[in-house]
Amino acid sequence: MAFIMLGSGLQGTLLGLRATMEGFSTAVTGFVMTGYFIGFLLGSMVAPKVVQRVGHIRVFAAMASLASASALVHAIFIEPWTWGAMRIVTGFSYAGLYVVAESWLNDRATNETRGQILSIYMVVSFGGMTAGQFLLNIADPGGVGLFVLISVLISLALVPISLTAASAPTFDELSPVGLRQLYSISPLGVVGGLGTGMANGTIFGMGAVYGTVAGMTNAEISLFMGLILLGGMLLQWPVGRISDMLDRRKVILGVTVLATLAALVAGTTPEPPIWMLLILAFLFGGMSLPMYSLCASHLNDYLDPKQMVAASSGFVLVSGLGAVLGPTSASVAMHLAGPAGFFLWLALINCCIGLFALWRMTRRAAVPLEDQGLFVSMPPRASPVAVTLNPETPEDAADWEEIPPDFDPMEQVE
Repeated sequence: MAFIMLGSGLQGTLLGLRATMEGFSTAVTGFVMTGYFIGFLLGSMVAPKVVQRVGHIRVFAAMASLASASALVHAIFIEPWTWGAMRIVTGFSYAGLYVVAESWLNDRATNETRGQILSIYMVVSFGGMTAGQFLLNIADPGGVGLFVLISVLISLALVPISLTAASAPTFDELSPVGLRQLYSISPLGVVGGLGTGMANGTIFGMGAVYGTVAGMTNAEISLFMGLILLGGMLLQWPVGRISDMLDRRKVILGVTVLATLAALVAGTTPEPPIWMLLILAFLFGGMSLPMYSLCASHLNDYLDPKQMVAASSGFVLVSGLGAVLGPTSASVAMHLAGPAGFFLWLALINCCIGLFALWRMTRRAAVPLEDQGLFVSMPPRASPVAVTLNPETPEDAADWEEIPPDFDPMEQVE
């Protein structure tokens, strides 16, 4: 997965930068970058069924081959419609790769090691994506070299999987929970998941575009994107630890307030110096990226651990829908307000989540601290299978449960 995350981190930033260099308008670039999240959403729904039918190794090999080939197609056909189609293929492929990797990790994990494995997976995911940003500086973004490098990295990920002597795990899946039922369980979890998806889609889809139109050099763009991810990785644990000691809704409110302030300062300061943008990028990433895990943990607070797997598919769907909306809506904001629209749009998203959290605090009593589950860090891009690595989730798939239609979430916290 380290090779996959390196390639993913580099590709998203490279395409945003290269699209601007090729004269794509901000709106067109937003459309192109949306393709990845459409593909990822579709892949998250389809890949588990394909894995059940043909097995982990074949799916991983097929998806890695598709992702590797699509990276090269970007370099051959520099045209918006082709790029948009290839982004859909790439997103679909990456979703399949995540499903295989996360289900394989879960199969090898025990109740004693699951937390450690998830922590390592988090570091590899964030670390790989962060390191991928700096690969932007080793070749000219206007050439084909970086696209070839992405293809090589993805292809290298095939080697350990193809040569493994370990037997492939079995794959178990529950029917996903409907969005209406998921909202009835945790309105803030659903709205927060949607908003977090929009914010993450904006960051990963349009961050490099913002850097380019704001006048950053290639090295500054890679540092800007890298610091957003580094902030999310380093501040994930302290934010989560605080959320275990307080009403999680208050932490969501506090995090969104800080993220909104950081984005507003970046978006309203005329011609902000690069050092200011880099500091604000770290702070914003440190507040915004842990929101995915916060909202998922808040949703899980109202569920029995046996029901978390069933709910995860619905939550990933909500977040995925938000990610689809992110790049396109951000491109509209940047068209109307210039480069500042990038951060102003992110400020608006976080402000709306915070206001909704404040309103929900007046509508439902807090989950008692003794009934809250532990905060579990999750990568900003994960498949529904990732929840199986949660130490609270039953190790045996036979113990997983569907969520009944008449489920009352408040019974879990009384």
